[in-house]
Amino acid sequence: MIMHDPMAMRPFMGYNFGNYLKHWLNLEAKPHTVPKIFHVNWFRVDEEGEFLWPGFGDNIRVLDWVLRRCAGEEGIAEKTPVGYIPKKESFNLTNLGDLKWDELFSIPKYYWLDDIRESKRFLEDQVGTDVPQVIWDELDEQEKRLRDLL
Repeated sequence: MIMHDPMAMRPFMGYNFGNYLKHWLNLEAKPHTVPKIFHVNWFRVDEEGEFLWPGFGDNIRVLDWVLRRCAGEEGIAEKTPVGYIPKKESFNLTNLGDLKWDELFSIPKYYWLDDIRESKRFLEDQVGTDVPQVIWDELDEQEKRLRDLL
């Protein structure tokens, strides 16, 4: 059985998971700097089952973009209902051949809605009433943004 663990951290919780989440949320207060979080799916496939991303040797292109975002470079990202994605012109596409850019960076509405549903179920089952309200609010807001997609 596969356990849905959206942060891949559940096995490492040594104390109340809700308190653990609150701890991370409190890092935003001074003097801490909250780390930036990036979601990457190296294994996304097209309708024919072919990988959309060419492979490990080209992951440095993604890391280059991530580091530029972290450094505050402007104009290299566009906002979507699930966060920011690269603008095509900001990404090093040299020698990548026939990269299906639009498909690779599409936001499949029902995939993300399913992910939210699974995340909520995980939090209900694993954390219960200890889930910080701000997390429920963010999931609800993200779900609304996705439902508003055409």
